[in-house]
Amino acid sequence: MVDSNNEIAIQLQGFRLITAQIYYHMPDHPQLLQEFIWQKYDLAPQFPELHGFLQFWERKIDGSLHSVYVAKKEIISPNNARAVDAEFTLQ
Repeated sequence: MVDSNNEIAIQLQGFRLITAQIYYHMPDHPQLLQEFIWQKYDLAPQFPELHGFLQFWERKIDGSLHSVYVAKKEIISPNNARAVDAEFTLQ
């Protein structure tokens, strides 16, 4: 599990939560497609983490890739961070 303070620091550096929907041919039944969901913080639009994972897949996993769909979510970005001028407590 990633520390929430670390998550914010990662996002402020430009990383986004990436979800990849990966379809691949089953090794024993190549006519069937199986779905695999992969999720990690990555840098868009280059996606170095995703590309590294897909290269690993092609080298080490028997099921050949069919297609990959990518979604990213910008939860926080540097231009969304701002200083707070006041803090109020309701009792």
